[in-house]
Amino acid sequence: MADLTPEGAPAEVVEQLRGWLAGPADRRLVVATSGSTGAPKRVALTRDAVLASVTASARRLGATGPWVLALPPTYVAGVQVVVRSLVAGHEPVLLDTAASVATGWPGDEGWFVSLVPTQLGRLLDDPAASAALRRAHTVLLGGGPIDPALRRRAAEADVRVVATYGAAETAGGCVYDGLPLDGVAVAVGESGRIRIGGPTLFEEYVGDPVLTAQTLVDGWYLTSDAGRIDEDGRLVVLGRVDDVVVSGGVNVPAVAVAARLREHPAIFEAEVLGVPDEEWGNRVVAFVVGSVGLPEVRDWVAEVQPRAWAPREVFVYDEALPLLPNGKPDRQTMLAEAAEWEGG
Repeated sequence: MADLTPEGAPAEVVEQLRGWLAGPADRRLVVATSGSTGAPKRVALTRDAVLASVTASARRLGATGPWVLALPPTYVAGVQVVVRSLVAGHEPVLLDTAASVATGWPGDEGWFVSLVPTQLGRLLDDPAASAALRRAHTVLLGGGPIDPALRRRAAEADVRVVATYGAAETAGGCVYDGLPLDGVAVAVGESGRIRIGGPTLFEEYVGDPVLTAQTLVDGWYLTSDAGRIDEDGRLVVLGRVDDVVVSGGVNVPAVAVAARLREHPAIFEAEVLGVPDEEWGNRVVAFVVGSVGLPEVRDWVAEVQPRAWAPREVFVYDEALPLLPNGKPDRQTMLAEAAEWEGG
């Protein structure tokens, strides 16, 4: 029997996954990576891997219940929302839209939802949505860097947030608030690259045995992220290995610069990327939603970080940064638009 690749409207995907759970045990689930940094990869997950993740997540959260689907169900985070709900004996709650701020939220308490940081920030801005999130047992937050300020806002709104780290290759989030789920192993190599082991790992990249062999090594998934283990034994994710922009011979951690920009009172969203440059090799470029100019941005960064880290260019969006269907920042579109702005 062929592998299942979820596709279609949310209600259709729910039925596909229901059939997959009840079908032959050897039928794999194939999900695509987000493609935020390049071409998406097709990740094959066994049912055992997916169910291992579901079981470990429920054990860590200390409860089960209905899940609200606020993410595309064809990506691993959305798949997990559906499967967790079905395994717990509940129908997943389907919102009217993935970016809904008020409609479709359950009226009772004790439900769960997975969000990405951009979604949570926008939902907290809406009083009705914020009130709905207070009724949730837990909001799982993953898919990108999480600023401490966002978690403080959630706490002040009495919304329980658990930060998750994982990937399609690990059947979704497998590290909760820095601690691996039961059965999951986390290690950081000498280069700082994060490795993950355990029963939730994927089986292969479909059609790409070379990349599979490079990524699955001796029972470990070699991520593209850098991190460290802190004094409490928690994993601290520092960003993607390639998030370090080498500009004029200086290593600039783009994630740290973006986090600093998000602290600016006139900036509502921010991403920092490296753009090829003949003089600097790469120049540090900020993409923001807000009302700021380059001198102000550079001075703001330089107040607490080396001035060499300060962006050399700023592109301002009126309403929102470009996002992928799963809510993550669309880096490729931002880079392409930057090239168009420069060319124009």
